[in-house]
Amino acid sequence: MSAPKFFIISGTSGSGKTIALQVLEDLGFYCIDNLPASLVPEMAARVLGNKTAEHNCAVSIDSRNQDFIGDLESSINSLTSFSVETRVIFLDADDQTLLKRYSETRRKHPLSDADTSLLEAIHKERDLLQHLSDIADRKINTANTTPHELRTIIRDDSEHGSKHSLTLLFQSFGFKHGNPNDVDFMFDVRCLPNPHWHAELKPLTGLDKPVQDFLEQQALCQDMYQQVRDFVEHWLPHFINDNRNYLTVGIGCTGGQHRSVYLTNLLQAHFASHSDIQTLVRHRELSL
Repeated sequence: MSAPKFFIISGTSGSGKTIALQVLEDLGFYCIDNLPASLVPEMAARVLGNKTAEHNCAVSIDSRNQDFIGDLESSINSLTSFSVETRVIFLDADDQTLLKRYSETRRKHPLSDADTSLLEAIHKERDLLQHLSDIADRKINTANTTPHELRTIIRDDSEHGSKHSLTLLFQSFGFKHGNPNDVDFMFDVRCLPNPHWHAELKPLTGLDKPVQDFLEQQALCQDMYQQVRDFVEHWLPHFINDNRNYLTVGIGCTGGQHRSVYLTNLLQAHFASHSDIQTLVRHRELSL
């Protein structure tokens, strides 16, 4: 039987922590919102201390409680006595995105008051949470992430986070829809022949065989695939040795429909054969 999981969800207010906790609750985690960090060991003892318990647990730690940090590192280290898999997931977004979200919901930021503006509160909170961000196993920038996409990310992370030494995510996207904020490497493949300009291929995507056949016949496309593959292949062991838990490779074309989708799937298929990593694929512009 695998060890129980204990996830700590944190991040800036408005970044999506509630959604993340709801996803884990739907997956059967025992969830507690706004738990002071100093109470983490006690909560773990109550829920995980029973040797027959099979609970996975998740807690949200944020700035709504003055005791939200406490002796955080000591609290996390104490979980080793329970033989649990511990992961810290930190969510954030840029200032403008957080300001927009608060404007739309008309909610009050937990650190804002008569003397502290919303923007000042956001900056203050990010400073307070810096230590949590530094020790996080997984950082997620939700600025350009829909609630549905965030749910998928959290679900994938909960299922695959500990089975391998590193999780390698390949993500296709379209530059005309904006650059992704949460990729470690970004490759621009707009220089490749574009199926969009062929009437019979335009309504299809890189998931369809006619598009795949077209791109497979393009020497430039195969060169791009081999060079990106070799680049990732070369540097992957160094990231594993550096104890990285997550690595995201973005492949971008103009609209995120054809070339980037095709190459993303090729790369994921190649690296799926590595026994020491978990591979994931996500097509940002496709509604699957």
